[in-house]
Amino acid sequence: MVSPTTEPSKGNGNIVNLPGTATIRVPVAGVWARTTSPRPIDAAIVADDADHEQWLRDLDGVALEDGRLGLLDRFETEALEGEPVVVRSHTADGWSQVVCPWQPSSKDAEGYPGFIRTAHLDAGGATRARPSAGGAVTRTDLLAEARRYVGLAYLWGGISADGLDCSGLVHFSCRNLGLTVARDCDDQHEIDCEPVELGTTEPGDLLFFARPAERIHHVAIAAGGDTILHSPSTGHRIVEESMPETRRRTLVAAGRLRCLQ
Repeated sequence: MVSPTTEPSKGNGNIVNLPGTATIRVPVAGVWARTTSPRPIDAAIVADDADHEQWLRDLDGVALEDGRLGLLDRFETEALEGEPVVVRSHTADGWSQVVCPWQPSSKDAEGYPGFIRTAHLDAGGATRARPSAGGAVTRTDLLAEARRYVGLAYLWGGISADGLDCSGLVHFSCRNLGLTVARDCDDQHEIDCEPVELGTTEPGDLLFFARPAERIHHVAIAAGGDTILHSPSTGHRIVEESMPETRRRTLVAAGRLRCLQ
């Protein structure tokens, strides 16, 4: 990994004076754990003009472990066109260390941290207006918005209409309703929710899952009765279904998003 530097490379019009704010100029930008995280198969998403759809086609053209499954511990999240980021440093090989303020995280008080290709930033770009809630948003609204993505393939780190992970489904649905919630499911539980006793949940509440003595690793949206709406895991698609027994055994908590009525 190349050490971050505050010295911009010559001729890079996307360099931000540090510390500074930029906006995402491509439809979807990847936020990576390290500058060395991308693999050859990730070329389309780290190209100067990132092609998210081509990247997904490339991932799906190889064995699961070489494609989508291989994103684990490499790919952190995504940032969407017009989304602001706070730039903390640049590297000599074309990366910028950033945090994403629209994606709250316990990893950093300013937002979700990671590395983005500097070419994906617009140092002078205007921040895209966020969707407006336009009044009180209800749990029914959240459930209806999340149902729009049933059938979409799971994507580790995904927060776009091309692919979503479990917490991405909650985050992206809330974002589209004009609401801000944490990016990861453990933070959604700790930061955004009022506890709800298991067995008393209502549609639109969140259900959290963890293995014994481990952190929460999965979130689903209660859809009424025994039904949940969730993005299960790599290799699967967003589905509304009766809670599988494997999930029932790891259900540890429920919560009600404070931002919802």
